[in-house]
Amino acid sequence: MSSAWQFYIATLVIYSFVYIIAASGLNLQFGVAGIYNFAYIVFQAAGAYCTAVLSLGNPHASGSFQSYILGLSLPFPIPLVISALFAGLLGVGLGAITIRRLRADYLAIVMLVISLIATAVVTDASGLFNGATGVSLVPQPFASVTQSTTAYNWIYAGYAGAVCLVVLLAVRAIIRSPLGRSLRCVRENENAAAALGKNVAALRLFVFGVGGAIAGISGSVLVSFTQAWAPSSWLYGETFVLFTALIVGGVGSNLGPILGALLVPVVLAEGSRYIPQFGSPTLVPSLEWILIGLILIAFLWFWPSGVVPEPKRVFPKSWSRGSAIGAVLFEDTRAAQGLSSR
Repeated sequence: MSSAWQFYIATLVIYSFVYIIAASGLNLQFGVAGIYNFAYIVFQAAGAYCTAVLSLGNPHASGSFQSYILGLSLPFPIPLVISALFAGLLGVGLGAITIRRLRADYLAIVMLVISLIATAVVTDASGLFNGATGVSLVPQPFASVTQSTTAYNWIYAGYAGAVCLVVLLAVRAIIRSPLGRSLRCVRENENAAAALGKNVAALRLFVFGVGGAIAGISGSVLVSFTQAWAPSSWLYGETFVLFTALIVGGVGSNLGPILGALLVPVVLAEGSRYIPQFGSPTLVPSLEWILIGLILIAFLWFWPSGVVPEPKRVFPKSWSRGSAIGAVLFEDTRAAQGLSSR
């Protein structure tokens, strides 16, 4: 295989891992907790910008053509950790403002407006992150390991894969834990969850923070590879691509975000580049969004559960008869189901 093909395949692998990370965080919010966060891309951008300004160094250095805040030169992987924390805190902050009074459709509208406002602010306030031009020349963490771009891409693919694995294991642990059952209870019927003693606001804040942190991780991994990030990289349409990936793969399941991220942002978006040029010069690039929209409509109409539906979770009958703890868990679940069906 030629070095050009290796470079191309390694790049696709990296983007696949980034999209899987991002889709897993959104699945935790939307698929498990039922939160319509249409500003999800903002948290990915927060992680990307945070990593950039913590790595680029002094913006006032001789010959610098960029203007941005902070301007530190922290060693890897400190920017990744700080970016995750910053995006998570941003999620908690926005969640504290919105989720206590807003639910479902209203929350979705407000988050979409927040996404538009954030894009406008970063674009117009050039002193924050270099305005519409964005930041560039972000240092690559493994640049000293090899001089070959192809070899570097494979090394970075291994790093992105390791981060993706950690995120997937963490999300899986949350989904399969009692906390995950509480989040699903809030998703199905928050009044029933509150009646069972669950702190609905705290659960929503938690998932806002964790989902935001995961989005920040995906942005940090991506910007360290692309070495650039601009407002045009995180328009609100990117959030709908991730929502489409979840719906196609399977909302609420562990495998759904993985499969959806591979099918929609990677296979579909990249495959549209191989369509022969016809019509106006802008027609073929627009087909990507047309195909994504058509696939979203088709799955919502014919396969709303996705390719890998969320598994039905039930407690074994032995738990309800064999132990006191099992009986309590079983009865709490039956009570939640009964309240949610009323």
